[in-house]
Amino acid sequence: MGDLLTDRGEIHVVGAAIVRDEPDGHSCLVARRAQSMPEAGLWEFPGGKVERGESPEQALEREIAEELGCRIEVGEQLGTGRATSMGRRVRLDVYAARVTVGEPSPREHAELLWTAPDRLSGLDWAPADVPVVPEVARWLRRRSSARQP
Repeated sequence: MGDLLTDRGEIHVVGAAIVRDEPDGHSCLVARRAQSMPEAGLWEFPGGKVERGESPEQALEREIAEELGCRIEVGEQLGTGRATSMGRRVRLDVYAARVTVGEPSPREHAELLWTAPDRLSGLDWAPADVPVVPEVARWLRRRSSARQP
């Protein structure tokens, strides 16, 4: 089956900004692409392609179960990034998420990292993720400041 394309002819992929509470705020899970993957060694919000008949949220739940071996609850959409990868145009929609069952483990990625919002911009990101990183960092900072007394 071919890739599901958006109305702009882009491959539609989704990523999860998986969040957990930390004593000093919130951290976000990011994944480094394995050497066997396109754009190897770059960081991304884990996820994958939306398949025909799936909502973006359903695709994200399925992809995270496959890639990280845990279940998530998908929240609000945080941003969209676009890039060309291997000659194909990609649209990445990133959603907030939280783990509901299990603990994430790197089944397909080289490494997973829980990181604070201020450290996100210091990572070497995959091109489609780059435009979303500042939006995710701002969202995490707002959540952290809202829970302070």
